[in-house]
Amino acid sequence: MTHLPPAAETVKQLHELAQLSGVSTSYWDWHGQLKEVTPTTLIRVFQALGIPITDTPSDEEIRALITRVEDDRWMTVVPDCTIQRVGNWQELHIHVPDGESVTVEVTLEDGSRRALAQIDNWDPPRSVNGNMRGRAGFALDESLPLGYHTITASLGNGESATGYLIVVPQRLNAPALDTRPQQWGISSQLYSVRSADAWGIGDTRVLGQLNLLFGQLGADFHLINPVHSAAPTLPIEPSPYLPVTRQFRESLYIHPEDIPEYHELPGATKLFIKECHSLSKLEQTDMPGLIDRDHAWIAKAEALRHIYRHGRSAAREADFEAYIADQGDGLVKFATWCALVETHGMDLPEQYTDARSAPVRQFAEDHSDLVRFHMWMQWVLGEQLDNAQAAARAAGMSIGVMSDLAVGVHPYGSEVWAEPHMFAAGMTVGAPPDMYSQLGQNWSQPPWNPRALARYGYAPLRTMIRAAVAHSGAVRIDHILGLFRLWWIPKGMTANHGTYVTYDHEAMVGVLLLEAQRAGSVVIGEDLGTVEPWVRGYLNERGVLGTSILWFERDETGQPIHADRYRENALTAVNTHDLPPTAGYLRGVQTTIRHELGLIVDDIAQVRAHDRRELDSMIDRLIEYGLLSADEREDEQAVIDGLYRYIAQTPSRLLAVSLVDIVRDLQPQNFPGTHMEYPNWRLPLADDRGIEVTVDRLLELNIARFADVMNAAVGKDV
Repeated sequence: MTHLPPAAETVKQLHELAQLSGVSTSYWDWHGQLKEVTPTTLIRVFQALGIPITDTPSDEEIRALITRVEDDRWMTVVPDCTIQRVGNWQELHIHVPDGESVTVEVTLEDGSRRALAQIDNWDPPRSVNGNMRGRAGFALDESLPLGYHTITASLGNGESATGYLIVVPQRLNAPALDTRPQQWGISSQLYSVRSADAWGIGDTRVLGQLNLLFGQLGADFHLINPVHSAAPTLPIEPSPYLPVTRQFRESLYIHPEDIPEYHELPGATKLFIKECHSLSKLEQTDMPGLIDRDHAWIAKAEALRHIYRHGRSAAREADFEAYIADQGDGLVKFATWCALVETHGMDLPEQYTDARSAPVRQFAEDHSDLVRFHMWMQWVLGEQLDNAQAAARAAGMSIGVMSDLAVGVHPYGSEVWAEPHMFAAGMTVGAPPDMYSQLGQNWSQPPWNPRALARYGYAPLRTMIRAAVAHSGAVRIDHILGLFRLWWIPKGMTANHGTYVTYDHEAMVGVLLLEAQRAGSVVIGEDLGTVEPWVRGYLNERGVLGTSILWFERDETGQPIHADRYRENALTAVNTHDLPPTAGYLRGVQTTIRHELGLIVDDIAQVRAHDRRELDSMIDRLIEYGLLSADEREDEQAVIDGLYRYIAQTPSRLLAVSLVDIVRDLQPQNFPGTHMEYPNWRLPLADDRGIEVTVDRLLELNIARFADVMNAAVGKDV
């Protein structure tokens, strides 16, 4: 049966309900036209948020839901979660039966308690379902300390209610940024950089080696790809931006020989592990020259099992137990899920789909050693990442490792399995249509439900950020706009039928700052793309650095902006992992690949002419600045050098040099808009001849040339 379009009055009321619920009813497309969100999309999003609306609501039903939004506020004694900036005074509203007495106290995270002073509140009572409800005001004063606290309201009738209070920094103050006004570092895709003793993929030993090398050259940080966990099943997900969780890390990065217990193994066991090591580096015939995570994991997992079974000293076992206790229930659930999918695959049998079910508990008990093995891998990986960060700091880096935080998680991963109530059922995240993706983008990642986040005191966000700032000195937040709003797409619909759903950015950013402040971490937000001006201003005010990419920094006429117009509080780079290396860009590989894959509908000659105009405008700017001579327009190395000298003239606090540009790699690690058509995230680091560049070869290349430019720019003597 075909449903008729809803009447104008119904649409109007749906829009009113959407406004009250933080759901957008329209968006601007890439042509600058305002597009209305369909009523069907709005209804599906309401349902995902937990609003009890039917598929074809009547006007009376919608009006009742609109009234219910305000009624719910008056029926809630203590707000689910209150955010206060430290040092600010603010009023807390407590709702009780009209005329009922109430006292309120805050239990601080250290266990101490403080009574809150009641203040006059003259809001009139409200009738809710025939009962009168009153509103009392209490003062959250300026003396409350940073941290996660609990509000308790005790009513005269003996009832009580609680809610979360999170006191967050006004602004992030990262000590590492005070070292110098400007600092520089190197960005790399860690998995792509191998060494003679690597197990088929860049790992924690490679990370330590690179940190030492880069630190000796004068770099202050090393930005790496996300090291979140993939599923321990074949095939291993290659994308570091589609993890099963952002709370735990990928065991494939462990270097077995750096585990302390390895050195205590019997000779025969060491020999077996050496054989596993050799097997990890053998190429499969269907992946010549590419990174083969599957082969590497099969060999490495077998070696790790042997090391784990050897056991640990009493002191080491105590440390392991302390780690398990510190990580709590989250680690237990993650390790249980890993054991489940290792046994049954990602498509779990029905009895194991509920993390809290009796069959899951029984499975964990029956497979306790396998569960513990996955816990152990997280422990030793954390130790090795700590060692790599220590190597960076010992080599002179003021920041050290800069971790990368992905925007979402796999829809069938451990995080969704463990905490399904935190996610919006029936929704995925993506992006609205643009000139490159005219139906929009669907990233196949489920969004957090903003209402559930508040209900649980933003616990998943706390854990995620805490993991992101561990073992590092800075964190880059991919698509930081997701802390403000995300494009939700109802399952079964194309991305152009989505809409924006807002999050409480004061809470989301506040928790980010609190965790970063406690870790002494620098925070960089990837704020590229269409961004409302106030968002960048807000993040800048809160101490979060932005991101500037040279090729995207254009003025209103389309010309490259002058170096002195770049943002000061930003990380500035020539390119990103979603763009080709600069040498490849100069040769037009981005257009060549799109053409070969049939992704270009326009005339190829016109596309290349457009590419050339953009490149020429940048080269003209380099010549204008005296960073390139007219005779060097076609000199690839001279142009690359000039581009880095250009960003070195910007006022940006952080400058990033891409490792792929240092070695003149040509191929992009990731080609947006492709899946199986291009070997995304599987290319080893290579030079302009396509020959792999290992850690050992890096020492042979003249990489100090880039370091000299950057050290001179930031005034650092090495």
